[in-house]
Amino acid sequence: MRQDPYDLHRFLEPTITGLGFELVGIEYHPSGGRSLLRVYIDSENGVTVDDCARVSYQVSGVLDVEDPIPGNYQLEISSPGLDRPLFRPQDYERFAGQLVSVQLLHPLNGRRKFKGRLEGLHDQDVVLELEDGMSVRLPLVDIGQAHLVPEF
Repeated sequence: MRQDPYDLHRFLEPTITGLGFELVGIEYHPSGGRSLLRVYIDSENGVTVDDCARVSYQVSGVLDVEDPIPGNYQLEISSPGLDRPLFRPQDYERFAGQLVSVQLLHPLNGRRKFKGRLEGLHDQDVVLELEDGMSVRLPLVDIGQAHLVPEF
């Protein structure tokens, strides 16, 4: 599962929840001169551009004071969107029954990409029912990326 290399949740979650939002997850994409720190937020009423700006202002202040990430980076505050990324173990329980796409860090039986109906989390494995009706157990620690697949 994606790791937070700088333990940013510890710094950012109190500020974000204090503003009335849920911290959905954090992505950090290091790159020589243009690293990106993306923070996903949500609320029962959704997230507006003004909400993102307000959270960005507060989060920037925390990051300036704590300085947990070396070098320069761009901060982006975003709603999770319809293709919401799944970060935490509880996300796999919360969204059981939804269609998801999962990419593993290491192949399992020669495969890294899986798409199927999320059955939930069992013994630290994400369980998916694949399109052919078969179930597969994917170790949570081996998940690189996972997100909901919108159904219309």
